[in-house]
Amino acid sequence: MESLASCFGRQWLMRGPARLSLVWIAAACLASLLSAQDYFGKYNFTLGAGAAIPQQDLDNAFTTAPVVNFNFGYRFARNFQADIGFDTVFGAADIRTFTRTDIGVLEINDRQYFLPVGGRIVLPFGESGRHEFYAGGGGAYMRYSEVIRQPSDFFRIPCTVCSRRSGWGGYGLAGFRSSINRGRNLWVGVTTKVYRGRTDGEQFGDVPPIRTRDRWTMVQGEFTFAF
Repeated sequence: MESLASCFGRQWLMRGPARLSLVWIAAACLASLLSAQDYFGKYNFTLGAGAAIPQQDLDNAFTTAPVVNFNFGYRFARNFQADIGFDTVFGAADIRTFTRTDIGVLEINDRQYFLPVGGRIVLPFGESGRHEFYAGGGGAYMRYSEVIRQPSDFFRIPCTVCSRRSGWGGYGLAGFRSSINRGRNLWVGVTTKVYRGRTDGEQFGDVPPIRTRDRWTMVQGEFTFAF
């Protein structure tokens, strides 16, 4: 009401055509306030970091490891968002081996990559919708790779002995976030994401060269810029 009153102050004391004009101004101000209440950023860029916990057939072969993620979300309606992302887990297979190259002996480590494509339902609440719960899911491509620790950023050494595994699956997520500025462009939150799928390929650490049932639980703190 204070915002509405600020649109025209004491001018309600006027009469006749001037009073009618102020009615239209009041309606415009009210519509503006309501649209501001309903505002949401259509484009959401998210960076996150946390821990990834391997489960099912990976339970005894892999260990909990750090994960970072990037996600782009297109909010095509107030309560619905389409997502595509990329998660990278560092060293869950605990591979520490070495290979001889033309420039010397280089270390080999492991990475786990996830490419999720799906969507989520978003439930805003609180003053001006500055807090949100969300949940969703979709499909995912999963790839585990040994990678050679490169000696320089200016040239790359190919790894001819590195093992790989890959497969397809799905994911589900749930989380909470809050805006940290009045314009609702900056958000911080926590997301729990679960991947489930099957991978196969070469021997990878303690995982034999057979098809496995894989599950990962990831808990990440996230920062989002929305506009």
